[in-house]
Amino acid sequence: MRTKSVILLCVIFSVCFISCKTEKESASENGLKWSEKLAETIMNEAPELWQVEGSTKKRWEYTKGLMGTAFMELYSVTDKKLYLDYAKTYTNALLNDDGSIKGYRMSSYNIDKINSGKMLFPLWKQSGDSVYVKAIHLLRKQLETHPRTSAGGYWHKKRYPHQMWLDGLYMGAPFLAEYAKEFNDPESLDIAMNWLIVMEQKARDANTGLLYHGWDESKAQKWADKNTGCSPNFWGRGMGWYAMALVDVLDFVEEHPSKDKVLAIVNRLAEAIVKVQDKESGVWFQVLDKPDTNGNYREGSVSAMFTYFLYKAVYHGYIDRGYLANANKAYGGIINHLIKTKADGGIALSPVCAVAGLGGKPYRDGSVAYYINEKKKDNDPKGSGPFILAGIWCEKCNENRN
Repeated sequence: MRTKSVILLCVIFSVCFISCKTEKESASENGLKWSEKLAETIMNEAPELWQVEGSTKKRWEYTKGLMGTAFMELYSVTDKKLYLDYAKTYTNALLNDDGSIKGYRMSSYNIDKINSGKMLFPLWKQSGDSVYVKAIHLLRKQLETHPRTSAGGYWHKKRYPHQMWLDGLYMGAPFLAEYAKEFNDPESLDIAMNWLIVMEQKARDANTGLLYHGWDESKAQKWADKNTGCSPNFWGRGMGWYAMALVDVLDFVEEHPSKDKVLAIVNRLAEAIVKVQDKESGVWFQVLDKPDTNGNYREGSVSAMFTYFLYKAVYHGYIDRGYLANANKAYGGIINHLIKTKADGGIALSPVCAVAGLGGKPYRDGSVAYYINEKKKDNDPKGSGPFILAGIWCEKCNENRN
């Protein structure tokens, strides 16, 4: 009897091991499945998109726009109307009939407010409803007078004068590029391309190839290096925002005098980030170059953003196809190390840094200690949105594997 029990246990263990191994090995070939699973979890937790993050008030926020973009992308590849309908629960709640946006104040000159404008383009094309066009033009109007540095990049916010943050490139540059294409406005594309270029010029570290989170042209901030104006560390998600901005802007660039410069940035960035990719798990740390620092951790949003960047850049031929191995390792690493199953059967990307910035009150100094001690959340939109997008591009890349 004991022998039979031992044999039975061995069989069960073998089946479980093979099952786990098979799921791990196939993770990079089932991206869409994981994207839809997380989308289902999000819709169950927040019946309308404006409720994501537990929101009780309807606000025009970049995180909701990021999720809206992810759901619109899911709709485009699955043709499942529930994803379109879910995205529209946000715009239905926030847009007035004249294209004005509830709670939006242009005078605050907050670059984050532009991001949700990106989901308006596919909604307009899908429906033909002019309300989306009116809202798009309203957001573009902000960028006519939004303060800029002498190099041409936009201030992150009016209350952060003379500062460009990596985050801001994702919020504004792809919007400008798509606006340029849809409304035959070459100046908008010129601004977007220049912004990408000057951000790298100001924030890139020559030794590592990584980019510092922020740059203060005035060098007045306590976090700013008195010689370079850069903040002191390489925050993962900051670089993730910038990486996604690069490949998203290029979606709308056919010919442009600066295209080769931007493609060169894409290649430099890919080379730099794979050097700090965790060899064991395949994902990335909250502070990129300090994996051994006590308290530093493998973080969900940067891992999803870099994975999306690598897949999309490989797919379009911007970088060598050899990077597909890095992307697949990263995606498998997210599934195996950063995705957990919830009690209700849903899934959660964990941990995700809840928020990080520079300056303000209380003052954020950009130190390693600051970044690693910020709050963490499960399924924060800044991680779950890019994870959904990464899964979509994972599927596309591996379907076209040679």
